[in-house]
Amino acid sequence: MDVAKLPFNALIGVGRGADGALALPSDPKYGNHLGTVHAGALLTLAEAASGDFLLREFGDLGFPVVPVVRRMEAKFRKPAQGAIRAVATMPAEARVDFLAALTGKGRALVSVNVEVHDESGTHALSSTVEWFVAKRE
Repeated sequence: MDVAKLPFNALIGVGRGADGALALPSDPKYGNHLGTVHAGALLTLAEAASGDFLLREFGDLGFPVVPVVRRMEAKFRKPAQGAIRAVATMPAEARVDFLAALTGKGRALVSVNVEVHDESGTHALSSTVEWFVAKRE
């Protein structure tokens, strides 16, 4: 599955940058009343990047799962201008805990950290996206 091709993400214009990270291009349609990138665009990109991260890291579990966003926390740092890109990460111990809970109980919570920067390097958003993941029956 390519997260960028999900209907909503495709509608919004989520794509991949040259480095493979999820990104939104520079476009006035992402603007707000201040002429900077709209908060909704930043949040959409962060959520998509978190899902993309889960697919890359855990896409081959050997059994089907249903992942659903449970919670998202975000801190808007500085206004973004132009194109934006998101990078998702997760601490190594969180990976181990997630896999243990998912394989043992058939369900687990996992949090993915996402940082969004604009094309000039401005740190626009820090977020944590918590996913509920369950084995599909």
